[in-house]
Amino acid sequence: MKISLQNWLILLLLSLTWGSSFILIKQGLVSFSPFQVGALRMTIAAGFLSIWGFRNLTTIPKYKLKWVIIAGANGNFIPMFLFPIAQTRVSSSMAGILDSLVPIFVLLFGSLFFRQKTLINQVLGAIVGFIGAVLLIGFDGLNGENSFWHCLLIILATAMYGMNSLIITNKLYDIPPFRLSTSLFTIWLFPALIILFFSGFFENFVGTQVQWRSLGYVVILGFIGTALAMMLFYRLIQSTGAIFASMVTYLMPVVSVFWGIMVGENITWIHLIGFVLILVGVNLIQLKNAKNQLNSCFESSNHTAINEEFQSKG
Repeated sequence: MKISLQNWLILLLLSLTWGSSFILIKQGLVSFSPFQVGALRMTIAAGFLSIWGFRNLTTIPKYKLKWVIIAGANGNFIPMFLFPIAQTRVSSSMAGILDSLVPIFVLLFGSLFFRQKTLINQVLGAIVGFIGAVLLIGFDGLNGENSFWHCLLIILATAMYGMNSLIITNKLYDIPPFRLSTSLFTIWLFPALIILFFSGFFENFVGTQVQWRSLGYVVILGFIGTALAMMLFYRLIQSTGAIFASMVTYLMPVVSVFWGIMVGENITWIHLIGFVLILVGVNLIQLKNAKNQLNSCFESSNHTAINEEFQSKG
């Protein structure tokens, strides 16, 4: 399949956008609490997507609604709070690196709970990736600037992303991606508004320059980094297939590390080794033989990659 210049530009834009989301969370935390950042992000993204979401919800079969609710909680709502909470004690570069663990949890949970067959290279990839994660949070979480327990919150979020992609693949595979995603966000719009109200945001926001700056970063995060980025990714996956679009997994952490260096975060050789091990593990997991690669580009497995990659970006 020929990849156009436009598709390359979309891939680059998505990598920059999602890779920058962690530093945007950090900037939001300058003025707001983790719950306020999470609620603001969810409210902004869901508020925009609900333009289509309320209508799309009526087209989803009632017996599937419980899975839509669970998918929205695992893939969007809860992780949007876990990341800000974690990033009160975890650098944006570390958060971006650990976020790339999602494919490893997809493999693990698929094998344990959904009876998916695994290849030797995938098992090896999971082992290598986890070694990289253990190296990162074990060394830096105990001896560096990042908190071990807060790193585990990011691991929990990536595990939820992985489980969510399997739920969508096995329970909601017959719902068109855009219809499903707008519905997921719309369902969780009102809980986000409730948390935002009780978080004290409206009482504490007095319009200082610092507060407006932080709010601007969160607006960018919710509108561009979540809502618009999702639609761009669906366009990319539909026009190029799963293999090309999966390159976001590799490029996004590079961007987060770059931003970490730019703002003066401490990047050590341990970070780089752990980063490389995780990417090697993810690459081994995604390796398939040539026949399976061709099939995955044109058959229904595209839906798996769509939901897996989008849900891992918060």
